[in-house]
Amino acid sequence: MAEQYDVVIAGGAIMGSSTAYFLKKELGFAGSVLVVEKDPTYARSATMLSAASIRQQFSTPENIRLSRFGIEVIRDLKGRFGPDADIGFHERGYLTLASSAGEAILRANHAIQSAEGSDIELIDPAEIARRWPYMSTEGVALAAYGRSGEGWFDAWMWLDMIRKAAKAAGAHYAHAAVTGIATAGDRVTSVTLSDGREIACGTFVNAAGPSAGDVAALAGIALPVEPRKRCVFVVHCREEIAGLPMLIDGTSVASGVYIRPEGQYFICGVSPDEATDARAGEDDFDVDYPLFDDLIWPALATRIPAFEALKLVRAWAGHYDFHTFDHNAVIGRHPEISNFVFCNGFSGHGIQQGPGAGRAVAELIVHGGYRSIDLSVFGYDRLVSGRPVVEANII
Repeated sequence: MAEQYDVVIAGGAIMGSSTAYFLKKELGFAGSVLVVEKDPTYARSATMLSAASIRQQFSTPENIRLSRFGIEVIRDLKGRFGPDADIGFHERGYLTLASSAGEAILRANHAIQSAEGSDIELIDPAEIARRWPYMSTEGVALAAYGRSGEGWFDAWMWLDMIRKAAKAAGAHYAHAAVTGIATAGDRVTSVTLSDGREIACGTFVNAAGPSAGDVAALAGIALPVEPRKRCVFVVHCREEIAGLPMLIDGTSVASGVYIRPEGQYFICGVSPDEATDARAGEDDFDVDYPLFDDLIWPALATRIPAFEALKLVRAWAGHYDFHTFDHNAVIGRHPEISNFVFCNGFSGHGIQQGPGAGRAVAELIVHGGYRSIDLSVFGYDRLVSGRPVVEANII
């Protein structure tokens, strides 16, 4: 006889564990919850290999609301998770630079952010030079700076805290992968695990990160989410660069390069060119060092001349759960398989939106609809009807 769980969640990183936490702890779900995670070390998860940061500088109100809830959780860590809760949060803000060609978009984004209550200011090149005198303003027409509610943190501490709280509240975890999904009519009836177990379930949640498209396919569902490789480089500068925020350079000088402090070092990176950005192999975690040598380092040295003397310390590669349709999340119930729930495709901003997305999925399961943030804009039906959600501030 198959084991029975009321909710089975595929994926135990930030999305799956946040869903389990909000179900069991914050919403008091009385049913049984099983989180299925193939790698309990999370060593290769998108969560662990991300740049671990949070921003409100989006153009889509729902993305802003998700991140604002993430900040709310961070500011109330001790109230939610106990007196020792800490994720090493550095509230230093994002500084997004725009050229004259991007100035109108930056202003439009800022208007949306301000309407949502985000503490973002627009600053001109002269003010940039005054605050960060080591920074060149070549090619910069305007910048947006997050005065509060943005920054970075420790990814492992974030995930471990939420995962442990979910377990303490009664969620069960299984070390396995979902290898089969059985359906009957309009429902998932059971899932098969890599350890041979068959688990009957009332609701199935796909929170499988970069593998989400493959998991959906087990139920005959087309989900255009796939792994895309992103590289992060750790560098050291012998000159002091004091007070640098998370710098996102949207000008032609730096072509989308980012850098932020990390202890005594800095971490930096850039998204590959669309023409060469392809699905990553399951075991492809090789670092693309030419990205640093040919693009990132020259761009950083142009923007901050002291970075001409950067020393590469180490690097790593991770996989984004990349949504090829519109780079935005897919959240909510499948329109035909009613107990199949998506929590997928965050395309690089999942770690900051995990709590908000997990709460939303938990609300769908417990209440039958969204109670906190209406995320229907991210529903699967937009894929069917070909209506992308356009986010103007994808990094």
